[in-house]
Amino acid sequence: MSQKNYHLWRPHPWHGLEAGKNAPDVVQAYIEITPFDLIKYEVDKNTGYLKVDRPQRTSSLPPTLYGFIPRTYCGTRVSNLAPDATHGDGDPLDICVISERPINKSEILLHARVVGGLQMVDNGEADDKIIAVLDNDEVWANCRDLEDLPTMLVNRLVHYFTTYKLVPGQEVHVHIAKQYGREEAHKVIEASMVDYQDMFGHLMLHTTNG
Repeated sequence: MSQKNYHLWRPHPWHGLEAGKNAPDVVQAYIEITPFDLIKYEVDKNTGYLKVDRPQRTSSLPPTLYGFIPRTYCGTRVSNLAPDATHGDGDPLDICVISERPINKSEILLHARVVGGLQMVDNGEADDKIIAVLDNDEVWANCRDLEDLPTMLVNRLVHYFTTYKLVPGQEVHVHIAKQYGREEAHKVIEASMVDYQDMFGHLMLHTTNG
């Protein structure tokens, strides 16, 4: 095995891995949360380790695997695709991955075929949620666009993201501006990859491809 094929240390999930050789059609996803998690986990941006963000605030749990696409960033180009947003949320691009078989482990990598997305705006920030299916999942083998998914499953995602920040007595400024299919999802991913290059391209000299 040549030295370039393995790491002497663990790469940062956001900066040290690739978005995927076939992105934006098939992307690599780093999973932070499973549909079984009562706690919201997220990657610590400084260390790359998974940390506890907060307990889920409502009885609504994420209906799919949830994480992000490495080497993406929601900046100016992503926000330009969302008329209701004034800027990007400054995080990697989120992704929801559908799998027929239950996957109950987080902090894993998988390949996901992109089928659409939700244009979510959170307090004026573009916070898109890409929707994808596990790439080698035969049950979803014929799913190529958002319209191929059951409407109820998409509705569950919409409900989760419009309620997961609810706090009794407080108003939440989160809304889904629209749902979109594969073609627009590809544009959002491509925009986030360019936003990443603008923000973090200098780091590429100090990381090893994943």
